[in-house]
Amino acid sequence: MHKDARLKAPVFEIGLKGYVYGAEAVRLAREADRLSHQYGVTVIFDPQHVDIPAVARETQHLLVFAQHMDPVEVGRGAGSVLPEAIKAAGAVGTMLNHSERRMTLAEIYRAIKRADEVGLATMVCADSPEEAAAIAQLGPNIVLAEPPELIGAAHSAATSMRGFVERTIEMVGQINPDIIVMCSAGIQTPDDVAQMVDLGVGATGSSSGILRAVDPIAQMQAMIGAMRRAWTRAHPEDNTG
Repeated sequence: MHKDARLKAPVFEIGLKGYVYGAEAVRLAREADRLSHQYGVTVIFDPQHVDIPAVARETQHLLVFAQHMDPVEVGRGAGSVLPEAIKAAGAVGTMLNHSERRMTLAEIYRAIKRADEVGLATMVCADSPEEAAAIAQLGPNIVLAEPPELIGAAHSAATSMRGFVERTIEMVGQINPDIIVMCSAGIQTPDDVAQMVDLGVGATGSSSGILRAVDPIAQMQAMIGAMRRAWTRAHPEDNTG
C-alpha cells in the first residue's frame, strides 16, 4: 500500500470514463479542485490517460488517478499503460479492475506491486464482498466494491445496498482497517451520497450522475457538499470541512 497523506476519508471520486475529455475535462477538474478545498473532501478525479498532464497542471487539491494501469515494466509492451508514465504525467494513483476493464487476481497483484514501486496509490474494484476481501489481502489503498448491475444505474441504488455495503466494510476491516472502503454504484443524487456515508463507507462517488446531469458543476457541488455534511454528522470529531 502506497502511503499518501492526502488520501484520507472522506473521499469522493469523479470517474470521467469516456463521457468527457480534453478542454471540458480540464474545466470540470478546476471546479472539482475548488470544491475539494471548499468542503475539505478528498476528491479523486479520473480523466482519460491523455488528459492527465493538463488536469494535473491546472489543479492543486485533486488527487488525479488513471482509469487503468498495466503491470508492465519499462521496455516492451506496445499499447500497455506503463506505471512510470502515469506517474510522470502527474497522476498520484490508478484505478484497477473496473467492471469495464477487468483483470485477473494475479494481474491485480502485480499491478499493485508495480504501483507501490513507483509511488502510486491504488483503488481496486470488486463486484462482491468476498472479492473485496480477496483484494484487500493484496494491500490496495481503496477497495471499490459495487455490484456490476448497478454501475451506471439510471435509478438510485444506495438504499438497496445496505447488506452489500455493511458486509464489505466488515470483511475488509477484518483484513486491514487502514483500507478505505468505497461504494458508488447507483449514486445519482446528493441524498444517495449521504445514505452511503450513513452506511459507514469512507468513500463514494459518481460518474453518470454528474456527467450526464444538466449542470455537472452544480451536481458536483451538491454531491460533495452532501458528503461533507453527512461525514460531519457521522464523525463530529472531524472538523476539517
